[in-house]
Amino acid sequence: MNLNLQGKVALVVASSQGLGKAIATELVKEGANVMLTSRDETKLALVQKELLANEAGQVAYCKADITKASDISNLIEKTHQAFGKIDILINNGGGPPAGTFDDFSDEDWQKAFELNLLSYIRLTRAVLPDLKQSGGHIMSVVSSSVKQPIPGLILSNTIRTGVIGLMKTLAEELAPYNILVNTVAPGRIDTDRVKSLDRKKADESGLPVDEIAKKSKEEIPLNRYGTPEEFGRIVAFLVSSGNTYMTGQTLLIDGGAVKAI
Repeated sequence: MNLNLQGKVALVVASSQGLGKAIATELVKEGANVMLTSRDETKLALVQKELLANEAGQVAYCKADITKASDISNLIEKTHQAFGKIDILINNGGGPPAGTFDDFSDEDWQKAFELNLLSYIRLTRAVLPDLKQSGGHIMSVVSSSVKQPIPGLILSNTIRTGVIGLMKTLAEELAPYNILVNTVAPGRIDTDRVKSLDRKKADESGLPVDEIAKKSKEEIPLNRYGTPEEFGRIVAFLVSSGNTYMTGQTLLIDGGAVKAI
């Protein structure tokens, strides 16, 4: 299926590794021009080199800390300099620390808010002038915790649920501009983030990390973790011409792990 992404410009946040990199990879394969960004310039340069080998879309990068408004402004400016416009925004951010309620201070809650909600607000606000001109897509990456809270991830359970309210509201407000706003909620995708959570659980329980991963996979109907490539392909489709009517939705990509209807 031709997704008609050739010439489209996508700003993919937190794209030097993990799910962000997977999304960027699939978009470039489909011919989109992609702006990468994260706080690690060394990793960004390596990912740019890797993606340019696809010989499809173009790739640029800009170092940015998305908890800083000034960095977001600079990121938008650099994207315009590189590609002239923005058609697709992929809101994304690393997960906040694992822990329970008693583990976190006001400062911890503030940091989680700034990284996983306020940054999405600022990025969305910054790209709207572009998207209002010709329509486009806003896709926010959260977690399956927005549908079924995950024990030991109270920061994620709380802050990411706020993103759902934001995106659902924006879907209606921005529909007159033909801007489609959706959210994807990954479950156990085989990334460094999931590996670190498995290691933390192993340390707390005294069990081998392989045993922790095995038990986790047994809770997933497909009996395995998803791959970043699988996740990236789904997102690429959702922000392409293959999706012209679905907006305001939160889609689980979790192998069937969440049992709620």
